Amino acid sequence: MFGIENYWGFILTGILLNITPGSDTMYIITRSVSQGNKAGLYSVLGIVSGILVHTVLAALGLSIILAKSPLAFTIVKYLGAGYLCYLGLKMLTSKKDSVITDDLTDNQKLIPANTLAYKKIFKQGVLTNTLNPKVALFFIAFFPQFIDASYAHSTLSFLILGLSFALTALVWCLCLALLAARFSKKLRENPAIESMLNKISGVVFIGLGIKLLSEKN
Repeated sequence: MFGIENYWGFILTGILLNITPGSDTMYIITRSVSQGNKAGLYSVLGIVSGILVHTVLAALGLSIILAKSPLAFTIVKYLGAGYLCYLGLKMLTSKKDSVITDDLTDNQKLIPANTLAYKKIFKQGVLTNTLNPKVALFFIAFFPQFIDASYAHSTLSFLILGLSFALTALVWCLCLALLAARFSKKLRENPAIESMLNKISGVVFIGLGIKLLSEKN
């Protein structure tokens, strides 16, 4: 159907891949542990939105550029690593919550702080996932294995598989975020420990950035 072969095999494999720890998992856990349920929820929505971005790029064939061009791959890799390190440094050097509330315009200051904070967490999640070239390469390497090469509308097949993968990721990541936030709730009630959790999160982000730099095409 729609040029997709062994759809349920794809779903099962997708679930196994989703539960395998990676940079997205670490991003969600660190946000949930250091900032609670809602921060975890918005980080999940950001990561899943990034998956949808990669789905569209893969469907349009743009992700192939990263696979074929070492320069393009390197540029995106450095952008992603730099962004992760930037987030980590902000968390290490900023006061509580300033990592997501700094540099607001006058109009933004009229909006409730929590609303702005969560919007920033969402955007950071989108960028964290979108600027990871390995995710793009994964899509163009993994998805075609479940698409009939003779099917004339492979773009539709890519979109259906991408949406399915995003859905399984959403369910798993929500469970992960809620569990991480719940188990760390008592810790966050202590201001000193909460500050320490933010610092640890900063170190984790920098570590993810350094790890991304070591990735090869």
